[in-house]
Amino acid sequence: MKYLQRLGRSLMLPVAVLPAAAILMGIGYWIDPSGWGGESVVAAFLIGAGASIIDNLGILFALGVALGMSKDKNGAAALSGLVGWLVTTSMLSPGTVANLQNIPVEDVDIAFNNIETAFTGILVGIIGATIYNRFSGTELPQALAFFSGRRLPPIITAVASLVVVGAFLLIWPPVFGALVAFGTFMSELGAVGAGLYGFFNRLLIPTGLHHALNSVFWFDLIGINDIGNFWAGTGELGVTGMYQGGYFPIMMFGLPAGGLAIYHMADTDQKKRVGSLMLAAGFASFFTGVTEPIEFAFMFVAPALYLLHAVFTGLSLFIAAFFGWTAGFGFSAGFIDGLLSFNLPLANQPYMLIVQGLVFAVVYYFGFRFAIAKFNLSTPGRGKEASLDDGIFAGDTAAPAAASAPAAGKSEKTDESDHQKKARIILDGIGGHENVVSLDYCATRLRMELKDMGKVNEARIKEADVPGLRKSGSNNLQVVVGTEVEFVANEMEKLK
Repeated sequence: MKYLQRLGRSLMLPVAVLPAAAILMGIGYWIDPSGWGGESVVAAFLIGAGASIIDNLGILFALGVALGMSKDKNGAAALSGLVGWLVTTSMLSPGTVANLQNIPVEDVDIAFNNIETAFTGILVGIIGATIYNRFSGTELPQALAFFSGRRLPPIITAVASLVVVGAFLLIWPPVFGALVAFGTFMSELGAVGAGLYGFFNRLLIPTGLHHALNSVFWFDLIGINDIGNFWAGTGELGVTGMYQGGYFPIMMFGLPAGGLAIYHMADTDQKKRVGSLMLAAGFASFFTGVTEPIEFAFMFVAPALYLLHAVFTGLSLFIAAFFGWTAGFGFSAGFIDGLLSFNLPLANQPYMLIVQGLVFAVVYYFGFRFAIAKFNLSTPGRGKEASLDDGIFAGDTAAPAAASAPAAGKSEKTDESDHQKKARIILDGIGGHENVVSLDYCATRLRMELKDMGKVNEARIKEADVPGLRKSGSNNLQVVVGTEVEFVANEMEKLK
């Protein structure tokens, strides 16, 4: 679980970019709903700008995960993730696979059209970070010294990525094909099948394999073509659109309400950060139907909550399909597509999707709040690194006499920035660098593993005007610094 929480935190940097991209695309689509930029230069500009980010979600995750999971957050780790992404996606592109298998490109398995996914990005990012953490300090023989240290991990990652390529060549097509077969089976179950589809669609989002299910229901892979038939007006009223309508209550109402619950359950000192993210992500979900900014914010740090989200999604699609409430989308199930599709011939009682959405907003908000509180889930702004009942220092233990004042021979400096001053005081209060096993930080906290907790001087640390301190276990200390924590951590590293 701790590893998943680290992974989830690593995703926050690229995820924070997505709402802006989604809104740019949504506005462009609003301006030119039929031509998607073909009939408006402004729309083309906005859609292109947003798509440049949304369509490259995988590479953003490769960089973000590699950087966030690295031991010292060095750019060389991100370069390792980028190298892993380039090698993996290039070697698994349909053209390259055709050459490797000595077959025409049109005969390449359809699975290889779905390689540049978030799952691939996360996978190569983890590999890049792992290799960086292991080999960034390696010193090679003198003849190869130029490639020592941080130059070495990207090279090793390039080679390791070939192993990933070999595994994907064998595993990806049967996995993709099995999901297509499963989707075909579900398509014969009516409203129940629609509910199952919604449930598994959300579960597969982290892997990118949801595209396999989407191709069954949304497009003409087995003859359903739910999106194409709905917009063309060819189909059955109350049936065509059944694999789309149930998403509107989730994306326009449910997930934004879930984001509000996550904000309300965040720790007080983290509410500002979490609130800004959830506000932007919730608006993107409502307006454009792009849900990744919210979903990736909690799917790894609180997988149980993501499972609940998948259940709610499946339930929404089942209800809408059961009653025959239909609407459709060309981009995603947000306000823009909803408004555009409500007057189409095959839109059946679409206003009921709004009623259903208001109900699901309540379900999501209280369902998320209950689950977070009941199971102490590690949603953004809380969790093990932020909300453990780990004993906040209360000044009830005596600080070591030797640490009760600045070290001998050291005087308070006046020619330093506020960040430098805080870093020096905190470092002095924890017993110096020689007492630090590891130093890291999250949004507002310094997170340190110390050799000897007895050397910690609470009074000295509080001279840095920090809001509070927390300890976890016998050797882990957190110092709540605030949003400038990154700069303080960097200054502490410089004081070595």
